[in-house]
Amino acid sequence: MTEPLTVNGRRYPRPRRPVVVVCIDGSEDAYHERAIADGRMPFLERMLAAGADLRAECTMPSFTNPNNLSIATGVPPSVHGICGNYFYDPQAGAEVMMNDPELLRAPTLFAAFSQEGAKVAVITAKDKLRRLLGSGLVDGICFSAEKADQATEEENGISKVLARTGMRLPSVYSAELSELVLAAGADILEHDRPEVMYLSLTDYIQHKHAPGSPVANDFYAMLDRYFERIDALGAVLVVTADHGMNAKADADGTARVVHLQDVLDEALAPGAARVVLPITDPYTVHHGALGSYATVHLPPDADREAVGARLAALGGVETVLTREAAADRFELPADRIGDLVVIAERNTVLGTTPARHDISGFTEPLRSHGGLTEQKVPFLVNAPVTGLPEGHRLRNFDAYWVAAAIAAGEPLTA
Repeated sequence: MTEPLTVNGRRYPRPRRPVVVVCIDGSEDAYHERAIADGRMPFLERMLAAGADLRAECTMPSFTNPNNLSIATGVPPSVHGICGNYFYDPQAGAEVMMNDPELLRAPTLFAAFSQEGAKVAVITAKDKLRRLLGSGLVDGICFSAEKADQATEEENGISKVLARTGMRLPSVYSAELSELVLAAGADILEHDRPEVMYLSLTDYIQHKHAPGSPVANDFYAMLDRYFERIDALGAVLVVTADHGMNAKADADGTARVVHLQDVLDEALAPGAARVVLPITDPYTVHHGALGSYATVHLPPDADREAVGARLAALGGVETVLTREAAADRFELPADRIGDLVVIAERNTVLGTTPARHDISGFTEPLRSHGGLTEQKVPFLVNAPVTGLPEGHRLRNFDAYWVAAAIAAGEPLTA
């Protein structure tokens, strides 16, 4: 690869040194700011003084899959098609996990770069993202920390991950899962020198621990050590997030939940409408499938405006949009969302009916995401960022656009 690449309508020059993007799942500015203030991230403090400490927006809904795929493709969900962790497929008449590469409507940067001969490495914490992010990848490295012990040269482009890192296979519900992603990434960067690397972490810590708490600070101190190592290996490093995180509970720790299915069953008829919670994934221990964004599929004879008005009047609901308005405002694929999109206020989550959400075993107050109040994310770079077009709305999916220009020594171009 010698010439610039155009992927999904955006131009990416060939990097002259490795480009590494780290997605800290569930992060927000307060996490690293508190850790720096408490003396736990000395490298990041130095990095930001010499580089760029910016703020960006994630895509809506502020969930994992839509944003990881936006970062991977450089475009919003209206282009790549992944609009949740989970959606209702009217043609199949079933609710479907959005982890099948066939659901992807645009190529990833990783596939495009690898098809031009660039070395690419993609490491995810959870296996749910691996197949989507690895779609179309040619002769690259792509595996999840969750299944690092099963990685093979034939399937994943690498083997003996645990031996290379000196780590044991961690629980999927642990900080160590993210550490394994970073440890493997640093090892691969040092010994294999990929031109493009993506490291996607897990938000297990952020779902349970607020910024500045001892556990959160310990986690961010660990991140700091790996950021320093990646920087020392000569990479252009961009650190961003797929979404932020907020407390979703009262002062006494009681979760604030609006159960939409119960409301709709009363307003229409039991089971007439279907509430879909796109936060749903195989890993619900830390959020109970409760987030601040939901879609509603209505029967054909329902009065959409009247139902929307009833939902909008509920305490804890911030806004209700029609399918068309939500697709336009949030750059979503209209054919993959409901008739209505419901977004909760900052400290509230949306559920179906209480029996479907068991959070009785939670040891900490509920923290979650999905709404507009989790859209602000960090955009931290280990080099100065100059030449952003006037009025440019910085998004987390600008990460490779910025990093590739810096690594190529070229100005940013629209």
